Amino acid sequence: MKEYLKFYIDGVWVDPVKKETLEVINPATEEPFAMISVGAAADVDRAVKAARAAFATYSETSVADRIDLLKSITNVYKKRFNDIGAAISTEMGAPLSLANGAQTAVGVGHLKSAVKALTNFEFESNTGSAIIRHEPIGVCGLITPWNWPMNQIVSKVAPALAAGCTILLKPSEIAPISAMIFAEVLDEAGVPRGVFNLVNGYGITVGEAISAHPDIDMISFTGSTRGGVAVAKGAADTVKRVSQELGGKSANIILEDADIPKMVSKGIKQLMVNSGQSCNAPTRMLVPQSRMEDAIAAAHETTAKVKPGVPTNEDTTIGPVVSAAQFDKIQGLIQKGIDEGATLVTGGVGKPEGLETGYYVQPTIFANVTNDMTIAREEIFGPVLVILGYTDEEEAVKIANDTDYGLAGYVCSPDIEHAQRVAKRIRAGQIHINYTYSDTDTPFGGYKRSGNGREKGVWGLQEFLEVKAIAGATEQS
Repeated sequence: MKEYLKFYIDGVWVDPVKKETLEVINPATEEPFAMISVGAAADVDRAVKAARAAFATYSETSVADRIDLLKSITNVYKKRFNDIGAAISTEMGAPLSLANGAQTAVGVGHLKSAVKALTNFEFESNTGSAIIRHEPIGVCGLITPWNWPMNQIVSKVAPALAAGCTILLKPSEIAPISAMIFAEVLDEAGVPRGVFNLVNGYGITVGEAISAHPDIDMISFTGSTRGGVAVAKGAADTVKRVSQELGGKSANIILEDADIPKMVSKGIKQLMVNSGQSCNAPTRMLVPQSRMEDAIAAAHETTAKVKPGVPTNEDTTIGPVVSAAQFDKIQGLIQKGIDEGATLVTGGVGKPEGLETGYYVQPTIFANVTNDMTIAREEIFGPVLVILGYTDEEEAVKIANDTDYGLAGYVCSPDIEHAQRVAKRIRAGQIHINYTYSDTDTPFGGYKRSGNGREKGVWGLQEFLEVKAIAGATEQS
């Protein structure tokens, strides 16, 4: 078992203030493969002091210097690409094709997008007699989840560094090893002392200490809505900025003019990526009620080709879910769907045949779901799809918007103008037409209880900036 018992603070690897350790579990084997230290408020305080001291100088660095730093990080990241991919596969069970593909590659994308945004951003401009300046907000506490480790870490770290901010990162204690490698990347790339700091630990201790710390100016949090509420409450007393990317229950409206079997199949394939553990996954599929049987047939045929298995096997489509707690939650919701009368098309409770060890969930499809059922309301965060019927387009939009969440939405139609009209009516932060992927320059974030603020591209950079107006600084005619 490999040990990662130090924290990265003020440019060096240091022992925690108090010795407490946690085993990191491989979800494919249910066995520990690494050990980390878990921090306390005193570790947070030490890291914040380092970040506060570093801010005085790093915030004054030039745009050119920060661009060079981001490019250096990118080069070292590419050198450690395979190490990061292997860590992600082991810590969260992602198939190697996914871990070495999108899971790790997205980090490069965010770094490049930060460079692009920084290169083109106008930090100072004039309006009337005033100078308008954009300045780094200060010390930023970044709290990230386990499901897309590098996506969430780099989508925060890269723009924060680009803005001139200093950082304290708390990665998920469930999948922390890729974050430790990322800290090694930043160290080798020459990030100045104190600019980036990492403390592992639990949300209830380290996360709360970060939220409440008076010398942290901003929190950027990605995780559950419940966790986001706790962070916001913890930050309220110090009136710091809080940016949140939270849960989702995204509607996927397949319009009547669409190729129903084809779009159902593509929707299931997109949902199953990462074992359904994506906050923007198309989890509520809406199809014309008159075509429900066609949708069921296509769903059954497509899901039969989804192959759960060991992440290192080449033919594995989906790996395990991340933890025993996540497995138990999903099993309970699948049973709830059965109890509430939804049609179980395929899958169900229990593990797939031949996969008794590991947190494997059967790819599961429910049909004839109504939007008042628990499985249509709650975020399942697993390889589970619910199919709902609608009578007309008005009802489809109404069902899509009848949710506490508003992170993403999907619209399928061969008529792009038609799809655009429907997309504009969905109350969500990002809409995908015909399953088109967004890139790392496109803003990402939610409405309602899916959070606030935006990540990626220029929008991500702006999250880490304050706006200052200096009136009377220019001559008036």
